[in-house]
Formats: sequence, C-alpha cells, structure tokens
Amino acid sequence: MTTYRAPRDFAWFLRRRTYTVFVLRELTSVFVAWTVVFLLLLADAVLSGTLADFEAFARQPWVIALNLVGLVATAFHSVTFLNLAPKATVVRLDGYRLPAWMIQGGNHSAWLVISAIIAFFVLRGFR
Repeated sequence: MTTYRAPRDFAWFLRRRTYTVFVLRELTSVFVAWTVVFLLLLADAVLSGTLADFEAFARQPWVIALNLVGLVATAFHSVTFLNLAPKATVVRLDGYRLPAWMIQGGNHSAWLVISAIIAFFVLRGFR
C-alpha cells in the first residue's frame, strides 16, 4: 500500500499579494545580513588601519551593485517591519488602544529623523 502525497506547488506564494510580500521580506534578510557584514568589514578596516585595501574592495562594480541591491532590500525590509509593528504591539492610553496608523506613523517618523541625523553627520564629514 502506498501513501498519497499531494503534489507540491512551488509557486504557492504567487497566489496572493500578501504571500508574495511575506516571501520577499524573508528573502531580504540575506541582504540585511550582507549589509551587516559589509559594515563590520569597514569597521575592521578602520580599526586595523587597512582602509585603503577596503576602499579598493568596495570600489569593485559587483560590490557596488550588491550594496545598491542591499540598500533597496534593507529599505523594503525596514518598511515592512515597521508596518507590522501594530499587529505585534498593543499600545493603550487611558484604556483605549492606539490605532495602527499612529503606531506606524510614529515608527516611520522616528526612522526618518534618525536617518536624517545620520545623513547629516555622514555628509558633513563628522567635523
């Protein structure tokens, strides 16, 4: 006697937009990890005095392309993460639950302010 095995659908996530966004968000984790590794390599180069070698590595076209894809993937990952926060976090004020748009708005506003502060110092050159 053989057991029944249902046929596998390898494109199951393409059936609904929410499934597709979920899978894309999970795949962006690879690029988030690359961004972390790249920043750790930069920090190591600064601390060990091998910044010139790191700059030569970072100027390679494939590294630039990978970092651009990583930037887009990390931004997508961040936005989807911040949009999920109201489902995972319940904030109550005087017994009333805050609406989702207020939590999302606060998260996105904090992200923009922190990004602007970092951009200010980076573009200014830490003078």
